[in-house]
Formats: sequence, C-alpha cells, structure tokens
Amino acid sequence: MILSCHNISKAFLENQVLANVSFHIEDYEKAAIVGINGAGKTTLLRILVGQMQPDQGSVTMARGKTFGYLAQDDAVDTAKTIYEELLSVKQKLIDLEDRIRACELSMQTAQGNSLETLMRQYDSLTHAFESGGGYAYKSEIVGVLKGLGFAEAEFQKPVSTLSGGQKTRVALSKLLLQGPELIILDEPTNHLDMNSIAWLETYLLNYKGAVIVVSHDRYFLNRIATKVIEIDQTVSTTFLGNYSDYAVKKEQLRKAAMNAYLNQQREIRHHEEVIEKLRSFNREKSIRRAESREKLLEKIDVLEKPTEVRTDMRIKLTPRRQSGNDVLTVEDLGKSFGSQVLFRHVDFEIKRGEHVAIIGDNGTGKTTLLKILNRLVTPDSGSFRLGTNVEIGYYDQEHHVLHSEKTLLEELSDDYPTLTTTEIRNLLAAFLFTGDDVFKRIDDLSGGERGRVSLAKLMLGNANFLILDEPTNHLDIMSKEILEDALNRYEGTVLYVSHDRYFINRTAHRILDLTARQFVNYIGNYDYYLEKREDVMAAVNAAPGGSSASGGGASVPGSSSAGNPAVRPMVQPNPSSGPKSTDSEAKQDWLAKKEEQARLRKKENALKKCEEKIAQLEDRSQEIGRLMSNPEIATQAARLQELTTEQADILKELEQLYLEWEVLAE
Repeated sequence: MILSCHNISKAFLENQVLANVSFHIEDYEKAAIVGINGAGKTTLLRILVGQMQPDQGSVTMARGKTFGYLAQDDAVDTAKTIYEELLSVKQKLIDLEDRIRACELSMQTAQGNSLETLMRQYDSLTHAFESGGGYAYKSEIVGVLKGLGFAEAEFQKPVSTLSGGQKTRVALSKLLLQGPELIILDEPTNHLDMNSIAWLETYLLNYKGAVIVVSHDRYFLNRIATKVIEIDQTVSTTFLGNYSDYAVKKEQLRKAAMNAYLNQQREIRHHEEVIEKLRSFNREKSIRRAESREKLLEKIDVLEKPTEVRTDMRIKLTPRRQSGNDVLTVEDLGKSFGSQVLFRHVDFEIKRGEHVAIIGDNGTGKTTLLKILNRLVTPDSGSFRLGTNVEIGYYDQEHHVLHSEKTLLEELSDDYPTLTTTEIRNLLAAFLFTGDDVFKRIDDLSGGERGRVSLAKLMLGNANFLILDEPTNHLDIMSKEILEDALNRYEGTVLYVSHDRYFINRTAHRILDLTARQFVNYIGNYDYYLEKREDVMAAVNAAPGGSSASGGGASVPGSSSAGNPAVRPMVQPNPSSGPKSTDSEAKQDWLAKKEEQARLRKKENALKKCEEKIAQLEDRSQEIGRLMSNPEIATQAARLQELTTEQADILKELEQLYLEWEVLAE
C-alpha cells in the first residue's frame, strides 16, 4: 500500500465538504476520484498532498515513497525554453554525465593507486548513469513533449511566451519525467487534444507507479481506472473497475437503496395504521398492544432517503419551426491566417436531423469553421449557404452572448420578456440553478456555470440548427449526461466541435475529422471512427490529389450517400482522376496492403538489427569494465588509455542507438 486516507473530514464555515472519507491506494493502482462540481474532489487532493489540513482524520504515505501533484491550471513560468525546462528534471543525470567525462579525462594521465581509485569511481558512476536511464533520457524528454502535443519546432520557445494551457502541458511533462511512485492529477486532460489524451492514457496505463486522477473525461477514466472513489454528499464510496463498471454498480446500489427505503417506509406506515386502529378501540388490552407496537417502531433504524436521479433535469428541445431537408451546404471553403493554412477546398453538406461532430488537433481550424458559419469570420475562398427556414443557435467557448453585469434571471427575462418568472426559474433549475442562484451576477459565475447559462439561453431560442463549440467544457459528469440526453431527443440538426470522446460516442451520427488541412467523413460515432481511421486515411492518402501536402480532396470509403440520403461525401474526389472501376479499387487496396506489409517487415528487421547491435555493445562495455578492474591491466597505462577511449566511443554509439531504437519502436 502506498497511501492510506482515514476518516478525513473538512468543512468551510458551515459548509461540510468531506465527512469521514476513507480509502487506500495500492502500489501500481490507477484510481479515479469522481463527483459533481463542488463535491470536494480538489479539496481532497490538496489534503492528500499536504497543501491543506483536514479538520479530522489522517493521510499516511508509505515510507520512502515520493509523489508528484499537478493541480488544475498548474503552470510553470520561466525564461527557459521548453526543452531546457524539461532538461532540468534530469539534472542529476546531467551531473553524472559531466562527472563521467571528467573521470575519463583524469584516467588518461593517472597511474597506480590513483588510477585504481578513478576506475572504481568510473565504474560506480557509469552504473548509476545506466540504471538511472542515462542513455535514454534525451529521447524520453522528446517522446513526452511530442506525446503531449509539442512539435519539435516549439522545443526552443521560451516558456514565458506560452499560453496558460501550454504552460500546464509543460508542467505535466515535468511531472511525468520526474517519475514519482505516486502521480496525483487534477483534470489533466483539460488542455490536451485527442491525440495527446490518447498518448497520456497509454503512458499512465504502462506507468510503473500508482496514479490518482480527478477527471470529468469518462472515456479517459474508462481506459485507465482500476478503482473509482466517488465523493457524494460529503461521503466516499469505493468501486472496483473503470468508470462504466462504476456507473452500473452505482445505479444498482441506488435502486437497491431506494427499494430498501420504500419497503421500510411501507412497514412504518403499516405499524402506524395498526397503532392508530388499536387506539381507536379504546380498550385497555388494545392500548397495551398499541404501546407495544410503538416501542417496536421506535427501535427501527430509519433509513435516509437516497438521492434521486433528477428527473426534472430532463430537457426536451423542440424547434418551433422545422427547417428544410438541406440544412447546410459548404462549397470550396478555405481559410488561412498569414502563411498558416487551416483548410482549403472543403465541400460538405448537412441534412436535417443529423448530429455531426467535428474533431481534430488543437489549432487546426475547427472553431474558425464554426465562426465562419456564424459570419463572425470571413473565409478566404469558397462559400456556404443555409437551407430553407434554417435558424442557427450558436454556443461559443467564450460565452460572448452573456452580459456580465446582469443576474441570471435578468439575462433570460430581458431576452425573452414574454416568459414568466416561473417559466424562467424552471428552465434554470433544469441546468442546476435553484433558489437564490438565479440572483447571481453573470460576472460572479465560474466557467462551467456560464456555460450552463449559455446553454439555457440557447434552449429558449427558435433555433433548429445548433452550432456548439466545446459544449461540455467545465461541465461535471451529471451536467454532461443531461446535455447528452437533451441532444439525443432534439428534433433539429446539430453541428459541434468537441474533444469529449464519451460525449461524441453518445450523440454523434457522423464525424468530420479535420486533418492535414482537409475534412474526412466517418459515418458513425467515435468508436466507429477509431475502428476505420487507419483504413480511411490510407485510402485518402493513396487517392490522386489526396496527399496532405497538397491539401486536395480525396474520396473516402463509406462516405457516399448510397443507402442514406442524408449523408454526402465529405471530401470530393479529384475531378482529374475520373471514375474508378471496382477492380482497380480492389487492386489499389491490395497494393496498399502489400506496401504496408513490406514497410512493417522492413521496420521489424531494422528494429531487430538495432537491438542486436545494442546487445553487442553492452556486452563489450561490460567486458571493458571487467578488464579495467583487472589488477594486471591496471598497471598498463597504454592499455588503460586504449580501453578508456573505446569505452567512451561505445557510450556515444549506444546513446545514438537508443535514440534510433525509440524512433523505430514507436
């Protein structure tokens, strides 16, 4: 066991946040802490790492174990470059390397006892350097930076010039490179794109240590968690398994608890009715029996009513007017900012009733496309047109539609004066704003609360085409599920940008992947996209005009409208390529598979040769170490000089081979 949390309680004035929270974390265990916003998850993490003291209870860390903590929006601010900042984590190895080089120089001129002492020191230093990962630390830094979304061209950027999200990614990179026995992460996926989140999932799954993570990313929790610790109404409950296992067990427990509560209430009412009946007889014997039942009733340990699923939060979105079948048509659309090309020659259509998700790396132009469709940004080329009776409802990440000086009630009543106060309160309650919450000023709300207000306003509009930019950002899991259910019952059309893979899986009929300056269409949810991505991208890149360098279009298997009149190809075929027969397509597919198989064989052979060369050099390095420690050779200065030079050459060659192996093994 690496950490034990026993009966932790914490209150802020009269607000009890945690009460008798207990759990433990085993070595190598991956645990998730879940709960609604305000449940006390971040407070618990701060108590675990010693940044906050509990009112009662204790936290025990196993002796000699280290931990690393990344808080929400934790950021580094330094004049160092990104690479230099991460290199500082490996300072001990850098110092060891300097001492090894100094020792090598000294050994060239030393003799006798002095040389023997240097040889022993050299052997100790090289052993410590090797066991500490000295030959691979530079490639490890590069791997972590690339995995978390930094391009090599960005490595030399000063950290002080980065955005808040980029600085947080640098802080996360440093923590991963430190490699403590326990990693504690608070919303680590907030500033990561999908590829970076997938990389982090794999990294944490293979991490040779324990992990505690707070996250609202259910897909992420499904992949890494082996235990879920729920904080609900100040108390904790531990569930084994990932998030889906937890959700199933939680619902089963809730139903069982509700049934037990209802059964006990029926039993209590039965006793009360019998007591009332017995007393109504007004006889001594009947009164004694009534008193006996009352004593029995007093001994019952009355169960508290379990928290019910908020059925009042179920929102049904019904457009006041139906649009035509053709909702949106985009033709030859392109946009650049200076020399940076976001996308070009984009053609696609959206039909009534479709739910389309746009995905892609950060900075590729997803939000820009939404702003173009809302006429907030002008495209460089191409055009788009809306269909008959289409009315757009737009939700942006910055919530520009809100007025900071107004209260929630004023924000909605001013825009919709025909609604009564009761109607507005009911809608706000559906988005978790109850009681005096409606009198809060917009300026005093958190990012997630502003998001819920914006969504509430959107629901009141006449829109039949919702365009949403990261609608689940800052929402807790319950709020996300409310929104998912609402969109799944929505009778209009939806186009949205999101990094929330669980949300996409539940709500998307179609995915547009913005990659290599073009949009690629997948008819299905996120799981379907993962299943088909490699095949589709191989077809896109193999098609004439489909290379990412040109940014041209390519036909995509499975994206035609056959059998589904509401779907059209996302990226149009190159007109010059002409129609292709089934035979030629099959031949092209066969050739592509053969080429891929050949590439993989070549890569495997290169990897094998690299591993063999590494093994040979490591054996020779050990042999040299034994020779240099031989007393007979210790007196031969020329021979020692020769061995020292060879050892230094081997170390340099090994460092290059380790880098090559890292690249081949990816």
